Amino acid sequence: MLKASLLPLTLMLGLCSVSAAAKVQQLPGFAANSKEASIAVDINANGQVAAVIEDEDGKQRAVLYDKGVLELGTLGGSDSYTKGINDDGLVVGSAQDGKGHWRAFLVRKGEPMRDLGTLGGGSSYGTAVNAAGQAAGFADTADGYFRAFMLDAGGSMLDLGTLGGNISYASSINNSGAVVGTAALPDGYRRAFLYRPGEGMINLGTLGGRSSAATGINDDGLIVGASEMPNRRWHAFLHDGQKMVDLGALIGYGNSYATGINAAGHVVGTILIGEERRSFVYRDGKMLVHQAGKGLYLTNAINDNELVAGATYLSKRYAAATMRSDMIPVVPKGHREFMGMIAMAIGTAVALMLLRRRYRGIAMARY
Repeated sequence: MLKASLLPLTLMLGLCSVSAAAKVQQLPGFAANSKEASIAVDINANGQVAAVIEDEDGKQRAVLYDKGVLELGTLGGSDSYTKGINDDGLVVGSAQDGKGHWRAFLVRKGEPMRDLGTLGGGSSYGTAVNAAGQAAGFADTADGYFRAFMLDAGGSMLDLGTLGGNISYASSINNSGAVVGTAALPDGYRRAFLYRPGEGMINLGTLGGRSSAATGINDDGLIVGASEMPNRRWHAFLHDGQKMVDLGALIGYGNSYATGINAAGHVVGTILIGEERRSFVYRDGKMLVHQAGKGLYLTNAINDNELVAGATYLSKRYAAATMRSDMIPVVPKGHREFMGMIAMAIGTAVALMLLRRRYRGIAMARY
């Protein structure tokens, strides 16, 4: 039972909440085995989902969801997983070969996997694919360092280089062949990068901290990712090609990480508050945060039809799921306005408490 003096505070905090319940839908066919976990990794404009299933022994299987679950196989080894899918249904990921080496692959429904090779080392990992079928990812070189790659016009791996350090990782590629990811500086710290064919690798900087990472890019060149802050927290960012915009400041708490962006510039990501996870959607200049249990536990991608792919986490098990991004926020306001409303609510509650002490003889309503 709420005390009357606390009711206004409770009601106002509820009204100022920047969260809203998302319409989360688990993908059919993934729950056939209750001991298996699944995650939706990417989703294309047609609603096809690149996903991964993990059994109770930790074995991973790359799968495609297209009105049902289709196993994509391996390159002769035991494990595989997906990382991306384009609108033609071409899937990119990594699979073990007969020697147990991980290799980047491309595969289409009904066709065998294509091993993309390496940069001279023993392994490679595919992370993204664009409409032209150009894949991006990272592979180890003969000297043992991972380097970001993209496929050139002939289908061969192109080493994208670094920012002066030894390693780099590509995470996304758009239809113009622009690639983003993370690369090491000479001092070992890592920075988000943008690579354009013919221009080389560009350091995108940080939000005041030492490191940053880019995770997605759309065809307008808008880039998302996360950057360390001066206080060592991490904030999601949106980069327009000129400057890095702090999306984490609109959230106002926790560590935030942007994981995907669609053609409209709508951004999805995750917020970590200790052991708790929340999902967020940033669209049309407004930030929407879904409270724990009200959105996806993992957010990995967003398609042009506003479907977000990821996973829920129930009974200590991930389950591949989607949710819509276009729900209307309860209060589409920034952090300062939110905190101002909280302060006003607290002030109202304190005032009522003082009145209650002064007029003890007046019966207060019971709730």
